[in-house]
Amino acid sequence: MKNKFILFLGLFLSASLAVMAQDNISPARKQAIDSLALEKVKDLSKYIAIIGSKETQFSEANRVMDRAEELFAPGAEMGVSSINTKEIAYYKVRRYFERLMALNYDRVNITWYDIQYISDLERQPDGRYVGVITIYQRFEGTSIETGMNYRDTTKKDITIYVEKKQTQIAGRTIEFWDVMLGDVRVTETSA
Repeated sequence: MKNKFILFLGLFLSASLAVMAQDNISPARKQAIDSLALEKVKDLSKYIAIIGSKETQFSEANRVMDRAEELFAPGAEMGVSSINTKEIAYYKVRRYFERLMALNYDRVNITWYDIQYISDLERQPDGRYVGVITIYQRFEGTSIETGMNYRDTTKKDITIYVEKKQTQIAGRTIEFWDVMLGDVRVTETSA
């Protein structure tokens, strides 16, 4: 009985290592995944600028919100902060976009810069890889009627999920690595 167990354990470990070897990401593939992750973050930056702009028509903002939501993993949240309070509020992605569109300013300008990886992709027990990209966001809101001007700079960490997916093309199953954005956490806010 003991020999059968050892044989079974050996076969199980061999099969597990073979599966893990298939899922390891080569350096060239990792570079492509990093590029895709950074591109998705840059796309999100553009979408946020469009949604927040008071010059964007309602129908266009809704269309862009739909596109932006597609970048995220289900249940992702985005942090909101202010230099006027120490509290950070977190909203589901769609709710964040709706609040952004409804800000009470005549002019809103949102710029992301210094976008970079701060943590390398790490394999998780479920087979996914997780990393973090840091960005800086410059927010400027102006109200002509009240003369109110608000500006802040926020450092944010964006969780990145990388997982293997499958799709059907011409009757064949094709595997590929996909990148989804996760929570966007505020790490600091300054004037």
